[in-house]
Amino acid sequence: MKTTCQVAVIGGGVVGCSVLYHLTKLGWSDVMLLERSELTSGSTWHAAGGFHTLNGDTNMAALQGYTIRLYKELEEITGMSCGLHHVGGITLADNQDRFDMLLAERAKHRFMGLETEIVGPDEIKKIAPITNTDGIIGALYDPLDGHLDPSGTTHAYAKAARMGGATIETHCMVRETNQRPDGTWDVVTDKGTIHAEHIVNAGGLWAREVGAMAGIYFPLHPMEHQYLVTDNIPEIEAIIDAGGEHPHVMDPAGESYLRQEGRGLCIGFYEQPCKPWAVDGTPWEFGHELLPDDFDKITDSIEFAYRRFPVLAEAGVKSVIHGPFTFAPDGNPLVGPVPGVRNYWSACGVMAGFSQGGGVGLTLAQWMIEGEPERDVFAMDVARFGDWITPGYTRPKVIENYQKRFSVAYPNEELPAARPNRTTPMYDIFSDLGAVWGQQYGLEVANYFAQAGEPSYETPSFRRSDAFAATGREARAVRGGVGINEVHNFGKYLVTGPRARDWLDRILAGRIPAPGRLSLTPMLSPKGKLIGDFTVSCLGEEEFQLTASYGAQNFHMRWFQQHQEDGATVENISDRRNGFQIAGPKAREVLAACTRADISGMRFMDVRRMVVGMTDCIVQRVSYTGDLGFEIYCDPMAQRQLWWTLWQAGQSHGMVPFGMRAMMSLRLDKFFGSWMREFSPDYTPAETRLDRFIAFNKPADFIGRAAAETERADGPARRLVAFEVDADDADVNAYEPIWLDGTVVGFCTSGGYSHYARKSVAIGFLPTERAAEGLEIKIEILGQMRKAKVISTPLFDADGARMRG
Repeated sequence: MKTTCQVAVIGGGVVGCSVLYHLTKLGWSDVMLLERSELTSGSTWHAAGGFHTLNGDTNMAALQGYTIRLYKELEEITGMSCGLHHVGGITLADNQDRFDMLLAERAKHRFMGLETEIVGPDEIKKIAPITNTDGIIGALYDPLDGHLDPSGTTHAYAKAARMGGATIETHCMVRETNQRPDGTWDVVTDKGTIHAEHIVNAGGLWAREVGAMAGIYFPLHPMEHQYLVTDNIPEIEAIIDAGGEHPHVMDPAGESYLRQEGRGLCIGFYEQPCKPWAVDGTPWEFGHELLPDDFDKITDSIEFAYRRFPVLAEAGVKSVIHGPFTFAPDGNPLVGPVPGVRNYWSACGVMAGFSQGGGVGLTLAQWMIEGEPERDVFAMDVARFGDWITPGYTRPKVIENYQKRFSVAYPNEELPAARPNRTTPMYDIFSDLGAVWGQQYGLEVANYFAQAGEPSYETPSFRRSDAFAATGREARAVRGGVGINEVHNFGKYLVTGPRARDWLDRILAGRIPAPGRLSLTPMLSPKGKLIGDFTVSCLGEEEFQLTASYGAQNFHMRWFQQHQEDGATVENISDRRNGFQIAGPKAREVLAACTRADISGMRFMDVRRMVVGMTDCIVQRVSYTGDLGFEIYCDPMAQRQLWWTLWQAGQSHGMVPFGMRAMMSLRLDKFFGSWMREFSPDYTPAETRLDRFIAFNKPADFIGRAAAETERADGPARRLVAFEVDADDADVNAYEPIWLDGTVVGFCTSGGYSHYARKSVAIGFLPTERAAEGLEIKIEILGQMRKAKVISTPLFDADGARMRG
């Protein structure tokens, strides 16, 4: 056995073999895979083997498309069969909400180049003749759907990797992973120790245990999953005899997926009375076993399936496959460099391995070899969960995700499991004021405040929800007087030291402000992609506060740590510094009544330390509402006292609390972008107009400078613009296609309703040469072509007089 390698991949399922293959494909050949048993041991061997492109995240859908197209390439490379059956598939909708979701997904597919289509009941009967279409409104048809041979596909990955120079060691049990001071790893196995520069955890069912060897907790949990294979069915035999094959059918109402298996059918369930498995750890001796049959938990699902697919009622059961699969709390994989641990990479939680395994392998190989993946993969980035997550949180969220696997995914849905988990000192006060809560990164965040007689729960919808009236009331109150909300859902970082300014000049593309001032700046990857959108506050020559998206803390801290330098210290203080934002034309009067400091000369983008009431605060003159406003930061221990000071002073000015729904409406008035909507690693500063905040004249060779300068010289091919939309009862959410002259030319990044201007607004990308004021286009919203036009003048405070005055 080799004793050294560049990369040691731990785990020989489909994901581990895909990672190994893609590393060789991109040029690293000194790589090896370690498997404690045989390849496919664990979840891979008993997988149903289905694949599909449908995914609510467009980049995940694109990676699934890559995975599916890769299989023919694997067959050509290796001469092995993956057992491919491209039979197509339909996803059924039996109510308007499910149909709205399919319409939204079909719209996304238009600009992604996926050839899906909406079909009605008559067409469904032709495509999937065993389906009872009673009560069915329609379906989404995807010709790429299909299934394959899990074992054959995994071995094809393995052979392709070996052809590229990789080594595979089976029956090689990893017992320890110990990091050396230089960041490399000693991987201790029962066959000896391997010295590896990098480790990839592709442990599948054992990923938790493998991670624990390095002191890492991976938020994963296995769930029991069951599917049945029937005896021969005459209706299926007739289709085969006619030279055909029955397509996949996903029936969300019945929590089931169905496909042809031989001359019968295979049907699996995501049942409500589901069961977690191996709560306290996966046994090392488990591998090619199955779990005992458990028909009790799927009785209701089977009865529903008999009504939807009547041929099942007459079919005998040939076999029952009941085995565990591993899920993350949101159902997406955990991929990428593990924050805080050098040279340790995750490829875990890939429960849909034959839909996503190829994309996961490609993404991780690009990340390791090229320094960054080609697209935004935050939806599966291991950094999307914070250090606060525990097994006690993971388990109920995984159960919830399993139960909702085939449920409608609404853009405004707030899932209830494991909540409330993390709260600020304001939780009970805001609850008493009628707060309707959402969550971000495990933290409770007020979405809006319900008054007497209004629902205390926002009903999920693709259309304007029952929070519409409350959101409008709060938005208008801010514009007409003064509103207050927390700043707890900002990520906050403290950068200190004699070289703090120099370090920030290299890490951030924009101007680093003078003492007492703020600046806005993007943070770029080496390829010039956006990986951050920051406000920088200079509190002193050697002390800076950075604020950005709260949900990107681990993502940003990982980047900071990877680029750390002597003389500059970075701390995540997101939960150690809290406070409030006050915004609106009366905001200055409220703050002046609460402090003895003279704020009359406090300019837009100033930052000062001052005592507000009894509380030491950092106050900065800026507001994401685009209005006159102040962000007031303090120690969370003093936050309640600060609240009462501001709240009492605000009563004479009509102060109201406002939530994130109103905030997102208010930012549309000014066309302000939002992180992971307008600004993400998929986009560049020039495309999003953040290049105006890049300090091209500063001497520092900031990360991404060369790429940004090239783009500046060449100009971007597309531009972010705002639209006024002739909407009905549904506004733009994200990824709706933009049509011009009968062709899809762009897509929306976000949108909503401006309660101030009483207009539906969208933001999206158009080709640069067409991005002109007044251009009339159409936006496809839930299957409807809605007229829209480009607007360039903000709907509120167009000249910035109130915001800056």
